Order: sequence, then C-alpha cells, then structure tokens
Amino acid sequence: MARRPREQSRKTGSDNGGGTNGVPAAGPSRTGPETNREKIIEAFMGLLGEQSIEQIGLPDIAARSGVSMADMRGEFGSKLAILAAHVKNIDREVLSADRTDLGDEPPRERLFDVLMRRFEALEPYKDAIRSLLRSARSNPGLACALNSLALRSQRWMLAAANLPSGGPVGMIRAQGLALLYGQVLATFIDDDDPGHARTMARLDRALSRGEWWAGMLDNLCRFVPACAPRRRSRSAPEEDSRAEALAV
Repeated sequence: MARRPREQSRKTGSDNGGGTNGVPAAGPSRTGPETNREKIIEAFMGLLGEQSIEQIGLPDIAARSGVSMADMRGEFGSKLAILAAHVKNIDREVLSADRTDLGDEPPRERLFDVLMRRFEALEPYKDAIRSLLRSARSNPGLACALNSLALRSQRWMLAAANLPSGGPVGMIRAQGLALLYGQVLATFIDDDDPGHARTMARLDRALSRGEWWAGMLDNLCRFVPACAPRRRSRSAPEEDSRAEALAV
C-alpha cells in the first residue's frame, strides 16, 4: 500500500501538541485539562484505562478529577454523557485540522486522511478504548450507546472529507462507516508502531471494501424514491424554453 504524503505533516502537528498540520486542537489541551469539564473528562478516561465502565462510580470520577460532586453534576448527568463529551472533543480536534490540501484528492483518500487523523487524536486513550470495547461485547446496552455516538461522529467525519452525510443515504453511509471504523479500532488499540503502519493497512483494506459497498448503495438508491434524485417533469423542457424566450 502506498503511503500518503501527508503523514509527516500529521506527525508534526501531533509533536507540537496541537491539531493536525500544526493547527491548534479544539479539544482539551495535551498539557493538561484546565476547566472542571475537561478535568472530569480526563479523569473518567483515565479510570476507563484501569477498570471497566461498570466498575467506575461517579464518586470515583469526582475524586480523580478533584471536582466536587455538586460541580460535576452541574456539568454532566451520567458516565455516558462524559463519554459523549470526550467523543465530541475528538470530533472537534479532527475538524479543526487544516484540510485545504485534500481538495483535489479522490474521496477515498480524503476519508483515509480524516480517519487517520482521528486515530492519531485517540492515541492517548488506547487503554480506555480497549476497556470500552471489552465491556461492549457483554453489554448490549452499552454497545448500542457506543454505536449511537459513533454514528453521530462518523457523519461529521464524512462531512470533513467533503462526502454526502445528509438524508437517508447519509445515515446509511455513516452507519457503514461506523462499523468499518469499529473494525479498524480493534487493530489500532494493539498497534504500537509510532507510524501506525498496521492501522493504516487495515484502514486501507477496509475502505477498499467500503468503496464496493458504497457503489452497491448508490445503485440500490436509484430504485428507492426517497433516495433517488427528483426527475424533471415532462413539462419542464417546455417551461425552460418559455423562460429562455422571456429572457431574450
């Protein structure tokens, strides 16, 4: 698999502690959380790296973050709400990156770049992700909640790659991407290579399969009225001719 030429620029952005390509990240500072909200999120993710989500109590998060229970309740209503805030921070970090160099790239290359930036933003949280994936295997409710968070995020990732993400087709596309992303996550959490070689190879293969499925989806949508583009009525050409005549 040929490596994309933007890898070095992504590393540079990460080394500087900011977003991709040196653009400051919109998520929590890598030098340490500052607000109560960020402290709570970082404390929760740290605890997730040590134990399962079922074992973590709200008092544990408050104690680890140094935030009172009252103040923590003012910020979040549950552990899943804290997790959702973390996912949103990762979304913002990816979306804050400079993507001007992706404009002329094919869709698959743009999506590859966006998803790799997301993996790089998740690097400090591998232990927490591993814990969540382990719990989700035996907790259907958690699995559904994680899928809902992933679906929302992947719609933003599609938009970041300048790919359609709205309507019924966008929803199906985002769900497919969420499943694809989850498969690659399993490789990412055990990929110790600083260049993420195994993750990139797995993502490249997954996107190759995804291209085929996307083509099938586009073909199927031609037969679904809600998905198919509206066709001109038979009178449309005549109306256009009249409009052109009036414009002369």
